Amino acid sequence: MSLKLTVLGCHSATPRVNAHPTSQYLEINNSHFLIDCGEGTQRQMRKYKIGFSKINHIFISHLHGDHFFGLIGLISTFGILNREKDLHIYGPKGIKEITVLQLKLTKSWTKYKTFFHELTSNESELIFEDDKVTVHTIPLDHRIYTNGFLFKEKNKQRKLHIGNIQQYDEIDTCDYHNIKAGKDFTLSTGEVIPNTFLTMDPPKPKSFAFCSDTAYKPNIVSIIKEVDLLYHEATFLKDREDLCEKTKHSTAQQAASIANAANVQKLIIGHYSSRYANIDDFKKEAQIVFKNVELAQAGNLYSMQNTPISIKN
Repeated sequence: MSLKLTVLGCHSATPRVNAHPTSQYLEINNSHFLIDCGEGTQRQMRKYKIGFSKINHIFISHLHGDHFFGLIGLISTFGILNREKDLHIYGPKGIKEITVLQLKLTKSWTKYKTFFHELTSNESELIFEDDKVTVHTIPLDHRIYTNGFLFKEKNKQRKLHIGNIQQYDEIDTCDYHNIKAGKDFTLSTGEVIPNTFLTMDPPKPKSFAFCSDTAYKPNIVSIIKEVDLLYHEATFLKDREDLCEKTKHSTAQQAASIANAANVQKLIIGHYSSRYANIDDFKKEAQIVFKNVELAQAGNLYSMQNTPISIKN
């Protein structure tokens, strides 16, 4: 089991020379997801060597430009690259209309199929599931309809304790499947060997919560409880908390309060307002409430493979 998150962009509003709007690439249990797609996302994917062909599922939190204006360009590039695989896009109602209109007016229809999964619920819901991963929405509080996303690995089968199994000649390799599935083993004498003796717990499933633009919303804590990695926007510092109420954004301290209440392993903050010259102030403010904080920066890779999360810049 593994989790790798690459930050492609993490600033608010307009792109600047060294500040890119929101986009993240997530690898979890060998599944690959793009989360938000601000302007310039495909350039950032090239820069950080993200394979375009790996992206089959794109999750858009809301229809503000700094979170999805890069989508139509990426879709078009997929076509230029002769993509054949289906593409699935998950986002607010309206994402299909605005995308199809651009393809229509530019006569840029793709040969591959694109499926839009439009979201309207104000309750957390399961929107994606395969044999490895589930994705649930995290309803947020912004100026327009917005969701975050919770990515979770599915539980693996139990691991065989070979040393204990070899104590019983009656247990054959053909029995391993049932044992890994959690079943006890009954000997010919009628004695039952408990599964807990024959197996070990699998690694704890990894999880990542992405909380895009939102006002402080404590009731999301129950959804993201004890995730390994939480990204939560922190547009302002406490000195401009008044702007949070007007713009429906959060402070670094509020993001840290969410992380602390949810007992997450690590918090990443981003979406910094351009009014602040030193983003280190965001980390200092957050760490007053929650110690394990990192500042999102384009190119940062957060990696977790059955060990504490490591970071590469």
